[in-house]
Amino acid sequence: MFTTPNWITQHNNNFQTVAEIPPYIFDEINQRLAHHAHPEPQVSILIAAWNEETNILNCISSLSALETKIPFEIIVVNNNSTDKTQETLDRLDIISFFQPIQGCGPARQLGQEKARGKYILLADADCIYPSCWLDEMMAVLVKDNVVCVYGRYSFIPEAGYSRWKLFFLERMKDAIAEVRHFKRPYLNAYGISMGYVKELGLKVGYVMYKIWGDDGRLCFDLMQFGKVKQMKNNRARVWTRPRTLQRDGSFSKAIGRRIKKELKRLSSMLSPLPPHDTKTSKN
Repeated sequence: MFTTPNWITQHNNNFQTVAEIPPYIFDEINQRLAHHAHPEPQVSILIAAWNEETNILNCISSLSALETKIPFEIIVVNNNSTDKTQETLDRLDIISFFQPIQGCGPARQLGQEKARGKYILLADADCIYPSCWLDEMMAVLVKDNVVCVYGRYSFIPEAGYSRWKLFFLERMKDAIAEVRHFKRPYLNAYGISMGYVKELGLKVGYVMYKIWGDDGRLCFDLMQFGKVKQMKNNRARVWTRPRTLQRDGSFSKAIGRRIKKELKRLSSMLSPLPPHDTKTSKN
């Protein structure tokens, strides 16, 4: 409630440019990645990255420290970055592709087309992942008739956003997620922590233009094939910086805006959204 887990410190570097990153950090990450190398991965961890020159280092660092016996690969799709994201990727022993079409949808579509795994786990370039994340997500995804799984996330405190305030917001979001899940689970499916069966993901596909909610749209389309489940283990929460909150200014403004939004659409959460074309619908 008041502090972040100690393990985050290992991966939470504060470099501003790739030029500042000491070579030994790349060496340490690549050594851990080599331990997980496998010719036939069961899981493909897919990351869309746009101008994440240094954030992607922290993300890959945490993923390289996953504790699992499940063979996996990491695929990063450089989504037309204008900074030195590609330079960082080239120094890491992961798979990378370039998608010139702007948007997470196009980037993730390319990634899943290139993936070798039977399952896809989505991760965000600016997030840090606990060592149990893959195993906990897969424990839910491989259950009978489950086609999509999503997890929970927490915020790393920064100035104006103390940990206890963020903890309160997270628990509020968890409660709202329970209500959403009853009839509209796709509203909880974020690329920060989400997984699905690749065969079905390829069948429905992502939107091929830049729009908010490409992850939820994919989840909505997957619901016709089976169940969407939530992974609730708090040890497997993903950690991210409060950038989305900071866009609203102060913490009070950020939380006020979210409460107002959820109250406004609360009644609609009690009924399922009718089938529609997610490729052309508006947010």
